[in-house]
Formats: sequence, structure tokens, C-alpha cells
Amino acid sequence: MIAVAGEALIDLVPETVGDTSAPLLPVRGGGPYNTAVALARLGSATAFCSRISTDGFGAMLADRLREEKVDLALVQRGPEPTTLAVASVGSSGSAEYAFYCQGTADRLFTVPGALPDGIRAVSFGTCSLVLEPGASAYEELMHREARLGRFVALDPNIRAGLIADADAYRARFRRLLPSVSLVKLSDEDARWLGGDIAGWLEAGPSAVVVTRGEAGLTVHTRTGGAYSVPGEPVRVVDTIGAGDTVNAALLHTLAERELLSADALAGLSADTWRQILGFAARAAAITCTRAGAEPPFARELPPPAPAEQVGPAH
Repeated sequence: MIAVAGEALIDLVPETVGDTSAPLLPVRGGGPYNTAVALARLGSATAFCSRISTDGFGAMLADRLREEKVDLALVQRGPEPTTLAVASVGSSGSAEYAFYCQGTADRLFTVPGALPDGIRAVSFGTCSLVLEPGASAYEELMHREARLGRFVALDPNIRAGLIADADAYRARFRRLLPSVSLVKLSDEDARWLGGDIAGWLEAGPSAVVVTRGEAGLTVHTRTGGAYSVPGEPVRVVDTIGAGDTVNAALLHTLAERELLSADALAGLSADTWRQILGFAARAAAITCTRAGAEPPFARELPPPAPAEQVGPAH
């Protein structure tokens, strides 16, 4: 099982792209939430680790997780309101967000007890690593699980409007890296964080995957390799959830190939990385053809090429 730790919220998305006066539709979302749904749709046993409100929006969020067969045993519930993110979608399909998150449920997450033995990896990211006091609780959980030998993935998914002190957040990002095996982030996120991919790899991760929109995906490895695949050409409705789908597709494929360890990740060949990245690019492309974060099911995707024997990257 793969656990995804982080916020669940409601995106308020315009009914008509580009029309600022269009009605706003409530769509269940949040980077970690979308990642959990995408993992489950791809066929991975998935658990969600968060705090979700008991209000009407919280009920919507929890109901969808149940429908998608995501395990809710690690979900905390509380009477605080659900975080709202008002999305504005540009003509290219890219989205920007304004957040309403004062005193909301997801930011009051507390460190859980021991995670079940069957959890092989934990993924973290997005607003949950910004908003206190929950951010410190997620950070503590990440370091604890890394010390226990679990594979840790990080998708910072920067929301600059939420970050009051950019330097402090960049320092937190650096502080997390020794506990992380895999970082996935967009090229915009990488630039915002300083773009020091070589330094990040030296600090801990075995690989950093950078998404580049329609230009595709590139992985940078600790051994010095950099391998890329192109994007999949599609008619884009919006890009909401595309990065989360990439994150899920990477974790799903690594789990299927028994590669959820820092050492295994460090030993992947260029061909294997391109197979994994290609699958993630195809999954994200399907998400982009749909309104809101609607990741694909496994039946909609051809599987990655058969795994080859793991050996030194070349």
C-alpha cells in the first residue's frame, strides 16, 4: 500500500473557462487528494492520511475516497470548515488559485500513531507543507517514516500566494530532502525553489523528476544521468491535477516493479526511466483532456513496457 499525506480541499472552478462571471462549481481536490485518487484508479492499494472536515464539503471529499476504494483509516475528522481554493483557468488551460484556509480542518492535522506495516511508501506535498500547525506535523511524520526505512516521495507543488516567508519555506524544503527518495516538481516550482537540482540530489533524493508541460518530463539522477520523454499531444481542457497524476503514475509504476527504495531508484537505467516517464506523461495527458482533476483508470492506459533487469544507469 502507498499512503498519501496532505490536504483535501474544494476547488471552486469556473463553469466556463475564461469567463470571470461564470458560476463556480465545487470540485473535490488538493494535490495529495488528487494523487491518492489517481493511484487508486491506476490500481495501487492506497491510503489517505489527512484531516477532513465533518461539514458538507468534507463529506463530499470522504465519499469520493470511499468510491475510489482509498483506505480512510488514517484520516482524522474535525468540525472545522473545509479549505476552499478559487481557481481561475486561463485560455491555455493553466490554473491559478486563491485560498480560503483560516482555521480549516486540513491544517490542524496531528502526527498519527504508527502506520500499518503494509505501507511501503508515503507521498507528501502541496499546501500541507506550508500551513501551520499541520505543516510541522507532516514534516515530523516524513522524518519518522524515513527513519523507519519507508520510501518517501515529495511534490512541493508551490502555491506562492500561501507562502508568507519564501526564504523560510525554501529552508524547510532543504531540511526535508535528507528524508526524501524521490522529488517530483514542475519547472516553475524548480525555479521558485532556486533551481539547484544538483544540490538537492546531493542532499538526499535518488532522483528529481521535473515536469515541463507540453514539453514532457525529465528525470535527474544522483548518478548524474538526465533522461527525458516528450509530452503527449492532446487538446487541453485544463491542467488541474496533471502534476498529481504524474506523481501517482511514477509511484504506481515503481511499486509494480518493486523499485520503492532509494537504492533501487539509484540503479535504474536510462531505458527504464524513459518507460516510467512515458507512462506518467500519457496518464497526465488524459487528465488534461478533462475538466477538473479527473485522472485516468488503468484500463485507459497501455501499461509501461516490460521492466528490464535493474542495473547501473548509463
